[in-house]
Amino acid sequence: MRVIFMGTPDFSVPVLDALVEAGHEVAAVYCQPPRPAGRGKKDRPTPVQARAEALGLPVRHPVSLRSAEEQAAFAALEADVAVVVAYGLILPQAILDAPAKGCLNIHASLLPRWRGAAPIHRAVMAGDRETGVCIMQMEAGLDTGPVLLSRATPIGPQETTGDLHDRLSRMGAELIVDALTRLDALEPETQPEDGVCYAEKVDKAEAAVDWTRPAEAVDRQIRGLSPFPGAWAVINGQRVKLLGSCMGEGDGAPGEVLEPQAEGVLTVACGAGAVRITRLQRAGRGAQDAAEFLRGMPLAAGARFEAPQGRAGGEDGQ
Repeated sequence: MRVIFMGTPDFSVPVLDALVEAGHEVAAVYCQPPRPAGRGKKDRPTPVQARAEALGLPVRHPVSLRSAEEQAAFAALEADVAVVVAYGLILPQAILDAPAKGCLNIHASLLPRWRGAAPIHRAVMAGDRETGVCIMQMEAGLDTGPVLLSRATPIGPQETTGDLHDRLSRMGAELIVDALTRLDALEPETQPEDGVCYAEKVDKAEAAVDWTRPAEAVDRQIRGLSPFPGAWAVINGQRVKLLGSCMGEGDGAPGEVLEPQAEGVLTVACGAGAVRITRLQRAGRGAQDAAEFLRGMPLAAGARFEAPQGRAGGEDGQ
């Protein structure tokens, strides 16, 4: 098929690769414009732009698709279908209607649950036991279109958003190739009205850990915000990112470091129960497992992670 690809971040790159490897003709790649990054704040191309250029594909990065000129240029590509995954711009109706078979979106949830911007984060933070990917026929509403194909995957008890991000990206790549192979035979299924919920964009204000919350909620917050933006807490006057966790054992005052059950184990008491912190990152350093972290910053039982000012955000599955 003649395909227009629309995507921007790392999540989208395996999908582009899969389309090329499957022999589809990629007429153009649309992505967000380069933005300042790094210490020098020089414009840096997005992951999709970098990959498309390496593949020798034409790249376009308009700041909007609302103008008649941009819509005419899009239509002039005469694509059979557009494949959209984490693109980052709203598609006007003229864009949705331009390809002969419309626009297909790869969405990282089992719709209608977690429509919106941050479905992977929200699934982990809510304590969902499974998630997945859907191939959806796009329409004007936010992730409301009929679903052509879906595939589920369990969320493991120690999995982070980063872990799921990579797996769902690969699943989406496989699923879109399957969908395009038998597109005319697929029966779109209207999304049910029951079970609709929205995955709001993650705010950095949600990242401060409130140790007075139950251990289950703290564990989900840590895993759901890893690697970005990264849940954080303060210990010995230093702000530390908490990037991995699981449920622990023991009781104590919220934020209290408990007596370790084994060398290199870091367990912290919560409002009810405790969490075991498995991966951390100090400012200016790389991420470390708990044992390595404790060698650089020994924490005796009774040390306290400080409570943040104000209430920390997070999902309790409500």
